[in-house]
Amino acid sequence: MSHDIDPRNSELPDIAGALARRELLAGGLVAGAALVLAGCQTGPQASAPSDLPSPVWPDERNPTFSALPPTPVRNAPAPTPAPSSASYGLPPNVMPRSAWTNAGVIRSLANPMNGVNRITVHHDAIPSQNIASQRDSINRLNSVRQSHLREGWADIGYHYVIDPSGRVWEARPLGYQGAHVKDQNEHNIGVMCMGNFDVQRPTPQQTAALDAFVASLMQRHRIPNSRVYTHQELGKTACPGRNLQRYMLATRSPGGRIASTYV
Repeated sequence: MSHDIDPRNSELPDIAGALARRELLAGGLVAGAALVLAGCQTGPQASAPSDLPSPVWPDERNPTFSALPPTPVRNAPAPTPAPSSASYGLPPNVMPRSAWTNAGVIRSLANPMNGVNRITVHHDAIPSQNIASQRDSINRLNSVRQSHLREGWADIGYHYVIDPSGRVWEARPLGYQGAHVKDQNEHNIGVMCMGNFDVQRPTPQQTAALDAFVASLMQRHRIPNSRVYTHQELGKTACPGRNLQRYMLATRSPGGRIASTYV
């Protein structure tokens, strides 16, 4: 029997703290990591220079997973602190980051977002049929974050994650650029839906939440429908899977829920 967590519950940091310690358990994380990276891979593409590390995708090398090495000592000056999510305002009805982790972003590896002007939708390419509770979603979030840290990234690559029950979770703080579309992370909000949508369909709760949440981001940041993408529309990848891709084409078409929000 699972127990749902109320995002207003003052005990959330304690739960997140306990779960953060469990992040280091390698067993479940390594298996999930390979699937995460395989499902969101991107081919090389040109773009403006960035201080962000270029993500190393599986089509460029075979990733290996081991304990995270110590953070190297850098002689360069510390980066300018990026604005916190509070500067952008956490959207309503979003589970805060503190609900699933107490860990912070590795600031030396992150760049500030400096405003947003587009949104990109992803999947994590891991089947989600076994995600039935908030605790299951928390475990998945930590697994994805650990796989991204092993790639040398600053944090989980996405800004928001939607689970099969339609809950929206804050992932990487929006004050920082994400790591979700190779060479195109500047000003780009990454929204990931849990699941492998090459082999399953997103749940009705998930698509309803995706439509409503993306629409709210469009209104909040004045992003037109023409600037809402899927990963495969920006890079050489199958992400977000054929079933979610089909859905995204429909919802952005005339009469679709996203298209009707903000043109």
